[in-house]
Amino acid sequence: MLTDSFAVFILTHGRAERVTTYSALRKQGYTGKIYLLIDDTDKQENLYKKLYGDQVIVFNKEKAIDYTDSADNLTRTNSVVYARNWNFVVAQELGISYFLQLDDDYPRFSNIFNNSRQYITSQRRLKNLDKVFLAMTQFLIDSQAHSIAMSQGGDFIGGHGSNVAKLESAGLFSRKAMNAFFMNTAKPFKFMGRINEDVNAYIHLGSRGYLFVTVPRIRLEQVQTQANEGGLTDIYKDLGTYVKSFYSVLYSPSSVSIREMGFKNKRLHHRVNWKSAVPLIVDPSFKKYTV
Repeated sequence: MLTDSFAVFILTHGRAERVTTYSALRKQGYTGKIYLLIDDTDKQENLYKKLYGDQVIVFNKEKAIDYTDSADNLTRTNSVVYARNWNFVVAQELGISYFLQLDDDYPRFSNIFNNSRQYITSQRRLKNLDKVFLAMTQFLIDSQAHSIAMSQGGDFIGGHGSNVAKLESAGLFSRKAMNAFFMNTAKPFKFMGRINEDVNAYIHLGSRGYLFVTVPRIRLEQVQTQANEGGLTDIYKDLGTYVKSFYSVLYSPSSVSIREMGFKNKRLHHRVNWKSAVPLIVDPSFKKYTV
């Protein structure tokens, strides 16, 4: 069991009876603290409290909106970015030193590599999330990163030939962070933009020296976007990936562009030029002079 200074926060809205992540955590061996973070405009607040009791924390959405750069002048406020940012405030108030921030629609956490870092086609459902979360938190501390994340299903399109699988095979990590964020309450940062807020953060803040890292070995699964009512589904249906991707261009025009993605059902998506996105360390072999 993790110490009292660690907790998992599940960001949720309008899905009191469908918080898939909660049951997945308990079934897969996490025994620590879980809090459900909802805003004060959620019409299912009473139902959340009926089902989860004092594990439900309600935050003032107007304060969170004022605290956040939405990057537009739209009036709709159904975005997870406000909860993401206010989570640091809540964690501090609760005396939580380290926390994992999750969305509410993750049915499974898996390991998809063997001990030789080779990609395996059959996912192995993790049964010891207490140990996994403890190890990830320790890595967060040792690496001095601002956030450590798990990989996601989309990272492995192409199987063992995918870029993320190749990174794991080489003992390396991806410089992005999405969907599952291990964070240090003492090192707060702000997500930005109404949508694509995770990409906006790891690119824009990454350019300023903030370190975001994805650990390929540990993978989470998601319910298909727009297939699960509530949460962010409405805003994705309203704005679509076309507008979504341009939020990241807005924050980092020097390193993010838009390209066509997919084979049959093509769509526009952001593309990151990592050589322009984050600081790079020059190999010592190129050193010409000594001081």
